[in-house]
Amino acid sequence: MDYLHIYGKNFELTEPIKSYIEEAVQSLLKLGLDITGVNATISADERNGRKGFLFEFDIHVAKKGSVVITQRDKDVYAAIDLALARAKKVLRRYADRIKSHKGVSLEEIMAEPMIEEEIQEALNYTDEIVPTPFDVDKPISVEEALEILKSSQRHFIVFEDKNGRVRVLYKRSDGRFGLY
Repeated sequence: MDYLHIYGKNFELTEPIKSYIEEAVQSLLKLGLDITGVNATISADERNGRKGFLFEFDIHVAKKGSVVITQRDKDVYAAIDLALARAKKVLRRYADRIKSHKGVSLEEIMAEPMIEEEIQEALNYTDEIVPTPFDVDKPISVEEALEILKSSQRHFIVFEDKNGRVRVLYKRSDGRFGLY
C-alpha cells in the first residue's frame, strides 16, 4: 500500500501491529471514497503516571481535505479500533452526503455539532474529558458575564449571549479580559 505510512514514536512497530493497521485501512477503502493517503502514528503516551498509547489517523481524501482522528487508550489495539470507528463514522457521513448530491466539505462535517449520542460516545473514549454544564442557564449580556467572572475565582466563563451565540469570556495574563 503506497498510500499508507505507519509511524512509531517512542514505540516499536511490530509486524502484527502493522498488519492490523493495514486491515483497518482496507476497511476504510470499502466506503468508496477517493482516499489518496493515510498516515497512521502510534506513540507511547504517559499521563499522570499512567502508561498508554496515542494513535492518530490522518486520512487524505482527493480534492476534499483530510480527516484527523486521535485516540488514547491503555491498549494499542483498542486505540486503533476506537480511532477506526470514529474515522468510519466521519467518512460514512461524508460518503452519504456525496450520494445525496449535497456539496459539503470534510471540514464542515468535522465541525458539525455533535448529537447527544456522539457526545456520550466521545466521553467514553477518554478519561480526560469531564462533562461540565453551561455556566449560566439563560442568555446574558457580555457585561453581565464580565461581572460574574470578576466576582469569582474562575479563569473563564462560557455563556449564551442575547443573540443566542455561545461565547467564552476569559481572564488574560495581562489582567484584561478576552472574548470569543
